[in-house]
Amino acid sequence: MVTPLTPQFAPGKAFFAVFLSWFLAQALKVILGGTQKKKFDFRWLFDTGGMPSAHSATVSSLATATGLYYGFNTIPFLLALILCLITMFDAAGVRRHFGRQATLLNQMLDDFYSKGAVPEKKMKELLGHTPFEVFAGALVGILVAVIFCG
Repeated sequence: MVTPLTPQFAPGKAFFAVFLSWFLAQALKVILGGTQKKKFDFRWLFDTGGMPSAHSATVSSLATATGLYYGFNTIPFLLALILCLITMFDAAGVRRHFGRQATLLNQMLDDFYSKGAVPEKKMKELLGHTPFEVFAGALVGILVAVIFCG
């Protein structure tokens, strides 16, 4: 059975670090969104997309905490790292492309509406992240895990 490397193994710290990473990333979205758009929208706290990536913050914090507790050359860390990489690839790749498709479809709806057609409900356009947003989210997660679990 694998035992944690640190004698003060405290799963509660890891849970806290992972949750805090997600919360900080989402809170930063609210702050940055409010600064850019000159308005406050509480929904940004639970929304997808934007800067920084909360998905990246969460999974990178989980991988970092796992590495700190079990070692960076263990199977638990490898599992967390693969989950982290897949999630970040999805956030910057697949979901970003879906967001671009939603933008195009919304433009088509606007064109139909301007020509007298009945518009449908618009699609959510901000689904994915830029690579910089993913990197920034990962940095938030790693720093929080190192601070609280290291």
